Amino acid sequence: MKVSKLSIIVPVYYNEHNLIPLYEDLKEKVLRQLEDYELVMVDDGSGDGSWEKLQYLQSLDPNVHLLKLSRNFGSHAAILAGLNHASGDCAVIKAADLQEPSEILLEMFAEWKKGNNVVLAVRGDREESVFQKAFSNLYYWLVRRLALPNMPKTGFDIFLIDRKVIEVLRLMDEKNSAITLQILWSGFQTSTISYVRRKREIGRSRWTLRKKIKLVVDSIVSFSYVPLRFMTGIGALFFLGSIIWGLVVFVSKLTGNIQTPGYTTSLIFQLFSSGLIMFTLGLLGEYIWRTLDAARNRPPYIVEVEKKETAPETSGREDESETKGT
Repeated sequence: MKVSKLSIIVPVYYNEHNLIPLYEDLKEKVLRQLEDYELVMVDDGSGDGSWEKLQYLQSLDPNVHLLKLSRNFGSHAAILAGLNHASGDCAVIKAADLQEPSEILLEMFAEWKKGNNVVLAVRGDREESVFQKAFSNLYYWLVRRLALPNMPKTGFDIFLIDRKVIEVLRLMDEKNSAITLQILWSGFQTSTISYVRRKREIGRSRWTLRKKIKLVVDSIVSFSYVPLRFMTGIGALFFLGSIIWGLVVFVSKLTGNIQTPGYTTSLIFQLFSSGLIMFTLGLLGEYIWRTLDAARNRPPYIVEVEKKETAPETSGREDESETKGT
């Protein structure tokens, strides 16, 4: 019977102090239980000592495959880079911050063996601040209402996908998007498991408010027509209102009820109309920018260094490739 290989992909960004505890936790709870695996760790342009720690881990385990991106491209690109270089029958994402229990990877692997193409690790609860919970709940509520109704209510970051889904993601080749939503959109057979997201104990999160807002905009614009429909609806409403108001003014003029044009009314109406136009143009600009970005056909990431241990019977030298793009 063929042994299934699991690729564990870990995006790394300023996780210097998390990496060794992460590997030890994975080794104790996951890696020892697997017959065949690889650990694909992607340095997404970290400015600390993460790359040196990754090379040290590779010296301990020949199944560790390293990628170093030329700069910070974001978690979406880092995960995509890992998927493109993964060789397993299926691949699972593991965050480097130790907030998810490592043993859930084995549960997800078992669910995949049952025939599921996608396995989602859904948050049952979060040991985080009220603000973080509120923002996350609002984001997932918006996604469910405006874009993808199959988004779990409490959301997910950790997922396992098989080779078929990986190939679909590679074909999509989207920028300014969310890989989690791409997986939901693909519609493959999906299973879920629940876990409690722990409070971060080591280091600090680089998931800033600016990045969170960009994720919200990318998610809605990439997977929903609602903003465009909103623009159309508001435009139609104001067009109808202008016709009615024009008829009222015309009748009032004929009946002699208008003596002097209302300066205040005209000014308020003009300002409000101008603001509405600018707002709708801004929404339209979001779509135009994404069209332009896609038309440039720039790679979603650039691999500066790739390091993979060779098998013992080969030359034993590290395979290094510089400046690769996918």
